[in-house]
Amino acid sequence: MNKNNLFESRRPLIAILRGIKPLEAESVSDVLIEAGISIIEVPLNSPQPFETIERMVKFHGENGVFGAGTVLTEYDVYRVQEVGGKIIVSPNLNTLVIKKTKELNMYSIPGVFTATECFDALDSGADALKFFPASLLKEENFKALNAVLPENTISIAVGGISENTFPSWLKVNINGFGLGSNLYKPGMLVEEIKLKAENIVKFYDNCVRS
Repeated sequence: MNKNNLFESRRPLIAILRGIKPLEAESVSDVLIEAGISIIEVPLNSPQPFETIERMVKFHGENGVFGAGTVLTEYDVYRVQEVGGKIIVSPNLNTLVIKKTKELNMYSIPGVFTATECFDALDSGADALKFFPASLLKEENFKALNAVLPENTISIAVGGISENTFPSWLKVNINGFGLGSNLYKPGMLVEEIKLKAENIVKFYDNCVRS
């Protein structure tokens, strides 16, 4: 996978569905994709995450890009690939996980926070960097880090992100966002998720246009 292909034809918004159950897989992913959020991550500390990912992949095919978050081991990477997942997201930097992800031709997004972690991740083959927790890092510190990163580095802010924080992060040239509890919490009604997703997409598009 080349450096840009995840965001080339899709909005750079990643839905993080922590706690989702397999029974919700089709309905929740359906309203997200319809609203315009077509990159979906199921954290592995959710109930039966591999089944959920597999159901989404089978239901949507190429209409969405699906994968796992909170991926901590090489074995997890293998299991995600087995059910058709294409993205591997971690809260931390584990070079073995990155290398296994690339070996299996999947998209690698490790969690980073420092310059050392950023360069170690890129040297290991990461496709994008997840700056986590973004709420702790803050925009001005990301700006300083971004100044020393290679020009084509794709950076995603995750942790404490809502549509209200889009403008300040876009101003410091972040490339994308991971949306967790602001978009989805276990037990939410599908209609509520749909409305939140539509509002987030509308707000993001307005930010990018202005």
